[in-house]
Amino acid sequence: MILKIALKELKELFREGRFRIAAVIVFALLITSFLVSKRYYDYVNEQHEAARKNARNEWTGQGEKNPHSAAHYGTYAFKPKYPLALIDNGVDKYSGVSIFLEAHKRSDAQYMAAQDQTALSRFGDLTPDFVLVFLIPLLIILLGFNAMSRERESGTLRLLLSQGVKPITLVAGKWLGLFLPIVLLVLPVFVLAAFLLAGVSNFGQFSMAAFTILFVVYLLYYAVFTNLTLLVSALVKKSSLAFVALLSVWIISCLAMPKVTSAIAEELYPYPTQSEFETQIAADKKNGLDGHDPWNAASKKLEAETLAKYGVDNVSQLPFNWDGYLMQQGEEHDAEIYFKHYNLLKETYENQTRVYRTTAALSPFLPTRFLSMAICRTDYAAHWNFADAAERYRIMLVGKMNGDMVDNSKTGDWDYLANEKLWESVPDFEYQPPAYAAVFAANQSNFATLLVWLLVSFAALYVAVSKIKVI
Repeated sequence: MILKIALKELKELFREGRFRIAAVIVFALLITSFLVSKRYYDYVNEQHEAARKNARNEWTGQGEKNPHSAAHYGTYAFKPKYPLALIDNGVDKYSGVSIFLEAHKRSDAQYMAAQDQTALSRFGDLTPDFVLVFLIPLLIILLGFNAMSRERESGTLRLLLSQGVKPITLVAGKWLGLFLPIVLLVLPVFVLAAFLLAGVSNFGQFSMAAFTILFVVYLLYYAVFTNLTLLVSALVKKSSLAFVALLSVWIISCLAMPKVTSAIAEELYPYPTQSEFETQIAADKKNGLDGHDPWNAASKKLEAETLAKYGVDNVSQLPFNWDGYLMQQGEEHDAEIYFKHYNLLKETYENQTRVYRTTAALSPFLPTRFLSMAICRTDYAAHWNFADAAERYRIMLVGKMNGDMVDNSKTGDWDYLANEKLWESVPDFEYQPPAYAAVFAANQSNFATLLVWLLVSFAALYVAVSKIKVI
């Protein structure tokens, strides 16, 4: 009986112009957005590879110079764009694509794509995730808002129930009749995406397991909205009222709640302004060891301790270049300061994340979006991981430059020059993102929240339908 009801619903949907028009529009948007994203992905990766090679060539071809000058000359770390970013671009366009690596300073990522866009882009980009998380739920509402209310309005509900059709059976058939067209709509796009992404070999292997989990996450999300749509349609007597109520649910869940959640998180755990952040770092630097100032208190204290350790009276008597040693100690001191203050930023991010995960219980959109970005490696956690990897590389590079001065030149010998052998001895920056096991472990609460939404919405639908009686 359930299958018969589902087939009947499918036939009515496919005959109805509302479904045909909406389905064609949404499918066209999905295909278009994916092809646009694929083109943008290829363009970005071409730029990434060209910029990476150019930065490497500039580093190795900088000619003879003092190693510490080379550390100031610096180089770049470029954030790769992984295949699943085609589905969900996440925060990538706001978080920057490259970090300049130089001595004494930890830089933030630069060249955000959002900086180059017009004000009109604030209304949203045409990307697969926009269609998948915003428009598909709206399509579910459009197709199913009158699934139960029209039966009540036309009198067929009383007829069906009087003939022995159980309300649960009726709703189960309508659930399949509403959910299956959505699956048939998005499945071809995901299959096409799988074929195209499987051929992407640059910047990491494409993970079919992660891609499949992403697809399942979206299906769970659609199942929740299917439950909510049928629940409201079963509770509200008039189709027009059901449509207004469901549209309100969509607006609150998909549009209002992300803004409200963000505002709450920012109010409870605000980030310092850029000016405040830089002032705090400068204050700590001022009171600490300065590798370029041998006369400040911290430098003189280090000098006295080093002379006593080696049993000499003057830095020129040390068995290494004191200038290079002092600059390296200053570099390590600065690195600790940056580590401290960036950790404070990460603590703020983690506190805000806890707020997001707590309020995710108020909207199925939130856990779905967080999971989507995490699986696609385009969330802030992925960006922080890249930034930390770039900082570790910067510390290694500067340490190698200062270490060459310490070992191969004398104190006061600022004419010492290194050549391409030293530059080439520095390995190229290679970034490996966290394994998916770690990503899934970090998002257990989001998985749990989405499953709770699914189970609670099923339970609410079951309770509501069980109370339908023949009048």
